[in-house]
Amino acid sequence: MPRLDLLPPSPDNPETAAMFAEVRARGIEIPNLYRVLGHAPGMLRAWLDFAWPLRLQATTPRALRELLILRGAQRSKVEYEWVHHVPMALAAGVPQAKIDALAAWPGSALFDDTERAVLRLADEVTDGPGASAECMEALKRHFAPSEVVELVLTASFYVCVGRMLRSMDVELERR
Repeated sequence: MPRLDLLPPSPDNPETAAMFAEVRARGIEIPNLYRVLGHAPGMLRAWLDFAWPLRLQATTPRALRELLILRGAQRSKVEYEWVHHVPMALAAGVPQAKIDALAAWPGSALFDDTERAVLRLADEVTDGPGASAECMEALKRHFAPSEVVELVLTASFYVCVGRMLRSMDVELERR
């Protein structure tokens, strides 16, 4: 049970209602995470303003970022994040076989060197305290500096997502 009540899909607060309308305009039903974050409209605004550019304006391939997010969710044991991002990964072109192999990625022949650098980043950032110098060097062999920033921010943000979900005990939506 969530540690705060979920706001209704049409909340009374006009600021929160407007943000929920923005999310719906993207073709997305209001996730339970946002129904908790909406208790603090300024924080929900900050969340949306950080999360959506990571998702929609990054230049690194979406499939790589979804692998990174899924691996972080797996390491953190955050089912909510995993369930939400598997369909996004599939839509971005990640084969189901790679999703199934994530738990054993270091020994899998399915992942290329670029994916391995990203998955190592996911492991190191999720486990903390952050990416090692060797991990960053591996990323720099495959990505421009701006892309390295995107990937580190994405890995770090989704650690925050998982910690928020677990701290607030946000339940997966019933579908």
